[in-house]
Amino acid sequence: MNLTQIRSLIAVAEAGSFTAAATNVGVTQSGVSQALAMLEESLGVKLLARHRHGVELTAFGERALDHARAALAHLDAIRKEAAEAAGEEAGSVRIAAFPSVFSTVLPPLLRRFRSLHPGIELIALETDDREVEAWLEAGSIDLGVVLNPRAESDAVVIGQDAWVAVLPMAHRLGRRETISLADLAAEPFVLATGGCHVHARTLAEAAGLSLADVRMEVRDWTSAIALVREGVGVSLVPESTLPEKLKGLRTARLDPSLSRRFGLVASHKRKHGRAATLLLELARR
Repeated sequence: MNLTQIRSLIAVAEAGSFTAAATNVGVTQSGVSQALAMLEESLGVKLLARHRHGVELTAFGERALDHARAALAHLDAIRKEAAEAAGEEAGSVRIAAFPSVFSTVLPPLLRRFRSLHPGIELIALETDDREVEAWLEAGSIDLGVVLNPRAESDAVVIGQDAWVAVLPMAHRLGRRETISLADLAAEPFVLATGGCHVHARTLAEAAGLSLADVRMEVRDWTSAIALVREGVGVSLVPESTLPEKLKGLRTARLDPSLSRRFGLVASHKRKHGRAATLLLELARR
């Protein structure tokens, strides 16, 4: 059993065909086919079921795939630790965050990190905030940006964002500099979630309120703001998502104010190396 065979098994399982797997591994299609045929021969058991539309793993192949992925991960860990022991800046960092973080506070941090440590690979993954927490718990990522980290956690706070009311230009509440959440929640509403579990509805519920009349519900903050501009209703969005030009809109701060915080957290289920430590240290500055 060799590394080419292990890589070929993983590639075929993920791609579903020898042709696509060969491209991913960087060898010829016949090379992948021969590597897996030799692996099956050495093990004395079938790993793949071949059919007209491609290939799929047998039941034993599925079990072997788990071991192959673990073996490859251990080999990568050996390389990374060897590079660190030799004083080289190498390795990679898997970091996940939700959309609005990738559009605001995270890019400057990652840009600074790349300029300081060009030899370290940054793998950035975008998902919703609940999935970030699940990946951290599973050890699928090195670092993740979580929403509103607990005060007792070891999160490094990398930014915060105030919630602001957005209203059509001619709205009767538009002249106010501040608006209570209760007054806003009573209006026809455009609800946006931004891929997060904390949004206008959950904030209202936490205050003992409810959104009386939700006219539209969307995921994207930009879509919600566009609908407010068209007079569909009012909305509550993070300040960082406001467009540069507020034509057709009015904004007001909440009274009392509310904000959300972003914390960079390391997975306790994953042994992170020097690369992840360097990114955490940079975030603390």
